[in-house]
Amino acid sequence: MPELNPIEQHDHASADMPLDHRELVTFRIGEQDFSMDIMLVREIRGWSEATVLPYAPRYVLGVINLRGAVVPIIDLAARLGLPPTEPGPRHVIIIVVDGTRLTGFLVSAVSDILSVGAGEVQSVPTLNDMNASFLSGVITSKSRLLRILDVAAALPGQDLDDGTLVPAEAECLN
Repeated sequence: MPELNPIEQHDHASADMPLDHRELVTFRIGEQDFSMDIMLVREIRGWSEATVLPYAPRYVLGVINLRGAVVPIIDLAARLGLPPTEPGPRHVIIIVVDGTRLTGFLVSAVSDILSVGAGEVQSVPTLNDMNASFLSGVITSKSRLLRILDVAAALPGQDLDDGTLVPAEAECLN
């Protein structure tokens, strides 16, 4: 699959957008809708096979070489406690930047970009179908509920103290 063009980063605090608004990129994981702050997105690209790392958490699919940078690829469905994704040519990787660290999130599809006012974001309700600690809020858009991903919480290494980081080969060691 050909590489998709990177999302250009713009000055989102321009005169045409109120200061209390932010832009979110929306995406799907299976049949569920999510979003994240577009300012964290470096680029969106098609699926490319990742090199598997031994003893990586189950949600880490491996790493890819992105123009000389080694980038870990996270199965966002597995990370959120949903059934793991079987990656294929129709899947998309959202490359996010957190400080100087790049990470790729495997998702089913990227939908669109929304401008959201601060008053539109609601607190996270108690959810039974996934770990709400990975969410920073929810919004309603076009009669659908969009969960806002807390990107920093979903990055690898954020759960080392709670015992959920499990080596992929742990079953083989016992």
